[in-house]
Amino acid sequence: MSRDPLHGRGARTNASGRYERFAREAFDDGWTAEELRPLETIVTPELAKTIISTNRSPDISFDQSINPYGGCEHGCIYCYARPNHAYVGLSPGLDFETRLFVKANAAELLEQEFSRPSYRPRTIMMGGVTDIYQPIERGYGVTRSILDVMERWRHPVALITKSQLIIRDIDILARLAERGLAKAAISVTTLDRRIARMMEPRAAAPHRRIEAIRMLSQAGVPVTAMVAPIVPAINDREIEAILEECARAGACAAGYVVLRLPLEIKDLFHEWLEQHFPDRAARVMALVRQMRGGRDYDPEWGKRQRGEGPYARLIADRFAAALRRLSLDKPRLPLDHTQFRRPLEAGGQPDLFAVND
Repeated sequence: MSRDPLHGRGARTNASGRYERFAREAFDDGWTAEELRPLETIVTPELAKTIISTNRSPDISFDQSINPYGGCEHGCIYCYARPNHAYVGLSPGLDFETRLFVKANAAELLEQEFSRPSYRPRTIMMGGVTDIYQPIERGYGVTRSILDVMERWRHPVALITKSQLIIRDIDILARLAERGLAKAAISVTTLDRRIARMMEPRAAAPHRRIEAIRMLSQAGVPVTAMVAPIVPAINDREIEAILEECARAGACAAGYVVLRLPLEIKDLFHEWLEQHFPDRAARVMALVRQMRGGRDYDPEWGKRQRGEGPYARLIADRFAAALRRLSLDKPRLPLDHTQFRRPLEAGGQPDLFAVND
């Protein structure tokens, strides 16, 4: 039996994005199955014009972010960032996880932004529409170069990832955290390796993410565990078990998001369900629609992250009870915005009172 050419990928198809003039659709005529080859990852360096993105969404905990990459090789089928690939004429399906972009000049742009006299420091979230520690970070190192800038300028930074590669930068993060300038969030969707491999084919295994929480916590970096997304009838039964493992590893807070299916993700997720969970696909979608007012997705602020209705309330109650029992219900740590300074090499003044600085 020939190997599945899509092995290690999340999406099953590569349908055109919504802005394309012509739509393409896969069709199996019975002759091409054995000719298909595993998809290769193509990375395109680009010179970005700006590096800090802003948002005004009232249900998101940050208002500015940095995403050093476009697309994500982790291939998480549920990723709400997939539709962004349609903006560059690519598919939110397989293109999103195989056609990647790297902002090669990210650190230089950040230096320029910080150097502006009008700049005022606010916590910057690294990640959000890409994983900043996806596999290509090992070679390109853009995330680490950005953290170098953050440390030299003493700028507050938060990070979110589902990769163990974050521990590579534990030296910088520990120094920043000691000053109250860094915190991290680790996404743990499931403890079941089989489900993780299907939902997040190229992300770190669950036990590696728990290990990352432990190592960051031991280094003094505050860690929030994110159970995201919670998918009805697939990983919702694991809520308490995930939180227990994260608390045991040293997480100090936790949050969750229920499954979101905006735009093209709806069809991609349906295909994935039929491929991997045909026995419960109808039940999964029935529960999703129960939380979305009868639809596959409700984009309304305040509802899109948590859903509504009896099933959504049950998830919220279970999560809250587990947080209280595990002492994970503390307010999330604010970072210090007062230490921002221009480094000497950028024309700043030395701190006459600094000790071991």
